[in-house]
Amino acid sequence: MTKPTLVYTTYIRSTPKKVWAAITEPKFTRQYWGGLALVSDWKPGSTWDMATADEKPEIYTTGKVLESTPPKRLVLSWVDPENLKDVSRVTYEMAIVKDAVCLTVTHDQFKAGSTMPGRVNGGWPRVLSSLKSFLETGKGLAAAHCG
Repeated sequence: MTKPTLVYTTYIRSTPKKVWAAITEPKFTRQYWGGLALVSDWKPGSTWDMATADEKPEIYTTGKVLESTPPKRLVLSWVDPENLKDVSRVTYEMAIVKDAVCLTVTHDQFKAGSTMPGRVNGGWPRVLSSLKSFLETGKGLAAAHCG
């Protein structure tokens, strides 16, 4: 059985610096990722967490920063904290295309038998659409919140 590679591309009327900030700063991620914050110092080798903003945050996803080249490329390991053996990889790549940023998100390197592809395949399009709306209008989509 071949391991899937999930690739999502969107064009955002923004700058690479603003897209990078939207991906890496909790005050922005909460605006388009259903209230969740992505938290890290974004240095290679550091841990990152996707967590609620509560006093005692609930961590939904975690991993390590594998590469960080602001504002062009960010590579993360991606794992459910309840199944630390099911690690995959997410790569964000940003490039300027005329008056927009081409953001490509690749989720790959799934373990054989992983349930993660099915869990994230519907989520990435919603989150990236919400990110695009947030950067272009100042408001994320409610669709990012649906299950």
